[in-house]
Amino acid sequence: MNDDSQKEHKLGQWRERALAFEQEIQKAVIGQERVIRLVTIGVFARGHIMIEGDVGVGKTTLLRAVSRALGGDFARFEGTVDMMPSDILYHTYLGDDGRPRVEASELLRLADTLPVFFFNEINRARPQVHSLLLRLMAERSVTAFNRLVNFPYLQVFADRNMVEREETFELPAAARDRFFMEISMRAPADPEARRSLIFDPVFQDVDLLLDRVAPGTVDYREIGRVARAIQETVKASPTLQSYVLNLWRALTEPASVGISLRDVDVATLVKGGASPRGLATLALAARVRAWLEGRDYLTPDDIKDVFLEVMAHRIFVDPIHALRGDEPVKQLCQAVFDTIPVP
Repeated sequence: MNDDSQKEHKLGQWRERALAFEQEIQKAVIGQERVIRLVTIGVFARGHIMIEGDVGVGKTTLLRAVSRALGGDFARFEGTVDMMPSDILYHTYLGDDGRPRVEASELLRLADTLPVFFFNEINRARPQVHSLLLRLMAERSVTAFNRLVNFPYLQVFADRNMVEREETFELPAAARDRFFMEISMRAPADPEARRSLIFDPVFQDVDLLLDRVAPGTVDYREIGRVARAIQETVKASPTLQSYVLNLWRALTEPASVGISLRDVDVATLVKGGASPRGLATLALAARVRAWLEGRDYLTPDDIKDVFLEVMAHRIFVDPIHALRGDEPVKQLCQAVFDTIPVP
């Protein structure tokens, strides 16, 4: 067996583990197959993820299940208006002798074994905290106690409080762009899933739920190597590459390709975003999606399936349209796909 065949064989084995990984998470989180697939794509692309959703839809349970299935530790911090960057790195207390003590935080203590770090209500925290978090995301390292602490396996997950706007600090566009995906998590639509969530006692006991998840279904220490192999193996044809470039042009210059939206001046709609980094991220996600589907080549469906979650938060529109939330961007993305011919 030559090197290429051996790599494909190993990737095939890892694909089976990845699918088993999804199945294990579904034992604890029901009715969220789409969300679990997107998180799996993020895991095997080594990307940080923003998860948005109402209170009580299972975001923390999902991420604890992900951590357990990866066989690693889990750390969670709550964003608060009085939080400072130092709160993430250490905590102080009075010892038995009455003297103050300073100890490393849970985040630092778990640095070598931590694949999932969940920052809850990130917009409750101040920009100084965001700055530290963005360094952690970009470099997977922080400086604390006069030394550099590395987080070789870390992926950051965050969510935002989308209901209460008082005493919140929204992430600027450049900061949101650092997230690989923004995933929307809603209560399941399936009536039976809803019935189970309300009346099955097991869903009221998170620890019991997590006991259903087999620990270490995939080894978090191997994810980086597998992620690189996926990107090297899954290919994009010249035709597919041209298709993505056409989508890019349509996003940034919608008027130039004949796109029109009701009550929107598309010539002035897009003010920025959809950068080369964003499109490169789209390709990363699409390759993992293709791999999970059992292919070593990209198709337009791979691009379309992850497009909104990867690209929508990277498109910055005129402030007058931003008042309508995400709707103008979603309309633009749909119009782009309707306008650009599929190869």
